[in-house]
Amino acid sequence: MKTSTYNPSPLEVDFANALFILQKELEKHLQDNHIVNVETQLNRDNPSVKFSLLDKDGDPHEVVLRVIQIPDKF
Repeated sequence: MKTSTYNPSPLEVDFANALFILQKELEKHLQDNHIVNVETQLNRDNPSVKFSLLDKDGDPHEVVLRVIQIPDKF
């Protein structure tokens, strides 16, 4: 299927939303960190997902993932 829009593309939005939905599963793979909040910005040119974390010492950390689909190469 050819992508007709990229800003954002449906695949970018679906992928960012999947990361939001899978936050508890992702947390299982983070050593000594607990996800306390997840924020999404799905309508941006490149959707983003921000994870707010607490480590085992109680220190806060943030990780932001931006989803960027590379243009199709047909």
